[in-house]
Amino acid sequence: MADQDGGAAAARAVCLGESMAALLPDRPGPFEAVGVFRPSVGGAESNVAAALAGLGVPAAWISRVGADGFGRRLTGDLAAAGVDVSAVAVDPDRPTGVYLKETGGSALPHDLGAGRSRLHYYRSGSAASALSPALLADPAAAALLERAPLLHLTGITPALSDDCLALVRALLAARRPGRLVSFDLNWRPALWRRRDPSVLPPLLDAADVLLLGADEAEDAFGTGDPQAIRKRFPAPATVVVKDSGHLVTALDRRGGSVTEPALRVEVVEPTGAGDAFAAGYLAGTLRGLDQRSRLRLGHLAAAGALTAHTDHAALPDARTVAALLAADERDWAATLVTADGIDSPALARRTAAGPDSPALPLRTAGAPDTLDRSSGHP
Repeated sequence: MADQDGGAAAARAVCLGESMAALLPDRPGPFEAVGVFRPSVGGAESNVAAALAGLGVPAAWISRVGADGFGRRLTGDLAAAGVDVSAVAVDPDRPTGVYLKETGGSALPHDLGAGRSRLHYYRSGSAASALSPALLADPAAAALLERAPLLHLTGITPALSDDCLALVRALLAARRPGRLVSFDLNWRPALWRRRDPSVLPPLLDAADVLLLGADEAEDAFGTGDPQAIRKRFPAPATVVVKDSGHLVTALDRRGGSVTEPALRVEVVEPTGAGDAFAAGYLAGTLRGLDQRSRLRLGHLAAAGALTAHTDHAALPDARTVAALLAADERDWAATLVTADGIDSPALARRTAAGPDSPALPLRTAGAPDTLDRSSGHP
């Protein structure tokens, strides 16, 4: 993505955290039945950055990778997806983390079941676990963090090491007017088995936008009820709760809430949908869309991930997005997303309206129009 001078467009969103090489099986079933693993890349924060770039929001990813082929693949693939990787450090001593994906649906013994997947991580001692507050003195990272109106973090990073926890605390403490901080819980119980999860709530409560699933909140904090979660985390301007019934609720500080159902989707593979939802919601926030449209844009992005075999999914074109954001409740509920495309009465109406129907802008200038300049909260 380029600006008017032909250089890289300034990142409007910075996503910070570990990403890893991914090895994807050539068939469903337990590992003993897999013949070949195909290399790919994946990670919550880089998934969000790639999805934001796909939505037309210039995005950067900050992290560390090993001086190895996996690290080069990570940065190369993300750069090809339009993500700014100029502040990714190469660690000469530590490797890039790796995970293997297991998918169900083979009917063999030990199969996970159709439509289910599990990730097996090999990340201990990875390059990204050496992220620390020293990053803030790096000129490339400091420039991105200074200029971008959005910083996106997740609960994965503080679980990686004491240095990573110190970095997240430093980023949350270094607030400045005009910058929004979003924080996705991304609860990973395995990462917290040897660490103290009580450090998490203050981090989440220091964000402007808090995103979390009801099921993971139940596991981590003992409740998945949106109102109870809102009470548990009073400081964020918006708390977005995704529940198991495919509803997402956004709750503000004043007691207001908006709930929007997910689209009907023929699921191919579920991994990456939460990151895609976060990207869609945050893109809508940066564009100044109303709360319901932000939730719908999140659902659209998540549907794209659910119908793809990789963590990175193709997103609908801007006119399709605009038509679905403007759809009434009946047309939204009747919409079906499959690997072959989107079938919706709203799109039929758009086609009938002709080629001059308005499109959703890919980018907007300036900081989010809902930002409270005095507090740094939207």
